[in-house]
Amino acid sequence: MNPEVLRKLPKPKLADLLGWKFESFDAEKGELTLSFVGREDFTNPTGNVQGGMLAAMMDDTMGPAMVIVSNGEKFAPTIDLHTHFLRPVKPGPITVKARVTQMGRTIAFGESELFDSRGRLCARATCSSAVMPLQNNTPETLEASA
Repeated sequence: MNPEVLRKLPKPKLADLLGWKFESFDAEKGELTLSFVGREDFTNPTGNVQGGMLAAMMDDTMGPAMVIVSNGEKFAPTIDLHTHFLRPVKPGPITVKARVTQMGRTIAFGESELFDSRGRLCARATCSSAVMPLQNNTPETLEASA
């Protein structure tokens, strides 16, 4: 499991919008840590980061974790995402930790935890993903098949 495989892939535009930044990968735990920026323009009327943005951050961490665990051989688009919001998140730095809990031939499962700027657990998510060969699923071929 080598996080360097992420450098070979084009970063999605959404990752830039969310302020995606690689922090670390713990090979022993199989845990990827990314940071994001909860921007003011992501907030709902109560001044908290909107839940859909938080879910996107967790989803955008579980996917790269699957690429790392597969040593850059597999791409795993999400087919099912369950999110539990535990507390509101104010704008500012956000950290997400994700792990692959099972990587099968056709389906993978992941889990993630999202922490606010104070290090408090604010949301959890699990996902199911379709496992596909990465070399056949570059952004160009995905667009062509849509």
